[in-house]
Amino acid sequence: MTSARKLPVMEIFGPTVQGEGRVIGRKTMFVRTAGCDYSCSWCDSAFTWDGSGKQDIRLLSPAEVTAELRALGGEAFDHVTLSGGNPALLPQLGELIDLLHDEGIKVALETQGSRWQPWFLEVDDLTLSPKPPSSGMTTDWSMLDGIVAKLQAEERRFCLKIVIFDEEDLAYARQVHERYRNVPFYLQAGNDNLTETQPANLLPYLAERYLWLVEQAMASEAFRSVYVLPQLHTWIWGNKKGV
Repeated sequence: MTSARKLPVMEIFGPTVQGEGRVIGRKTMFVRTAGCDYSCSWCDSAFTWDGSGKQDIRLLSPAEVTAELRALGGEAFDHVTLSGGNPALLPQLGELIDLLHDEGIKVALETQGSRWQPWFLEVDDLTLSPKPPSSGMTTDWSMLDGIVAKLQAEERRFCLKIVIFDEEDLAYARQVHERYRNVPFYLQAGNDNLTETQPANLLPYLAERYLWLVEQAMASEAFRSVYVLPQLHTWIWGNKKGV
């Protein structure tokens, strides 16, 4: 296999619990790839795109990734989460998804909806998470519309998730929810305290932010059909990597 088909992998770890989205709490392995077309102000994995983690990048074939997953997790898992950065930058990820499916392993992916890949149609648990104003990024609505339309045309299972930090983010989330009314919709409290190293110190702040989001969502007529989530892994491990 040529290096062009290999994947820029930064982390492979697990089994652990999925901390976000519709499969929150799901036992899963993680494969984190390098590179992103965004640079969100509150990104908790900026090392995947800001150059600070470049020494950790390994170019691995899909078969090598699968072998490493088995070496770490043995037979104790049946679910893998592809994370980043933005894995949607990598057309060759389709080969890894096919290999995992061949072994009876389901695949989850979260992406901001800025790029389309045909292999989106093969992902078992797909989350589109367009970034709100607090991120400093601008949503390409035509691209996001196109991705949603393709997924719906193929009757693929997917959801939308917005990370919320403030009132402006809530207004953005209402806009997204109204635009894609028939898509399962999740709100998630964001973590903007990325320097705290002690989970016990971080948890009260995260609980406060989650309570605020719950109260906002419960009082809103616009959010009649939503799920409101914490960022579960940060409640357990704080800002620790590789968990």
